[in-house]
Amino acid sequence: MDIDLLVKTASKAWALTILSLLHRGVPGRQAPLVTASGAGRTAFVQSLNHLVELGLIVRNPGHGHPLRPEFVLTAQGKEMAELSNRIVEMVGSAENAIIRRNWTVPVLGVIGAPLHFSEIRTRIPPITDRALSLTLKSLENRSWVRREVDGAARPPRAAYLAIGQGAKINGAIKASLAGMQ
Repeated sequence: MDIDLLVKTASKAWALTILSLLHRGVPGRQAPLVTASGAGRTAFVQSLNHLVELGLIVRNPGHGHPLRPEFVLTAQGKEMAELSNRIVEMVGSAENAIIRRNWTVPVLGVIGAPLHFSEIRTRIPPITDRALSLTLKSLENRSWVRREVDGAARPPRAAYLAIGQGAKINGAIKASLAGMQ
């Protein structure tokens, strides 16, 4: 797995939560997953279909009703589900909303060492300047990222580093990315 798959997976709000629930053994049918996640049906179905398109989950052949299929993790899905579960457990229910945002997890995945804005943008190609700026600001407000300005440089340049909870998530992502290659 690479950062691109992480970006694609995290692009739907409930994808990481669904993978985490499947990893924990919640039955792979829509009703139990919706109930366990607390998601709205429309957003949930979009995330579920997205995971099928990515090849992280598939319909369980021979199980479930055609209108109420059962889903199981693929081999790659199991690896991503393990990572998703670690992230969801680290964050807990109080901060779960922030990891459902598109760019939170990918940004935390790349800033284990101090990086400048342009370096982060280069490592996550599809992110826009605005999305990166808003994500960094949100993470900084939660004390998951620290912004350090080098006043000696001309012009002054800011560098970003994952700290606290952000550093723990970064560590989990780095370990999973290294283990999956």
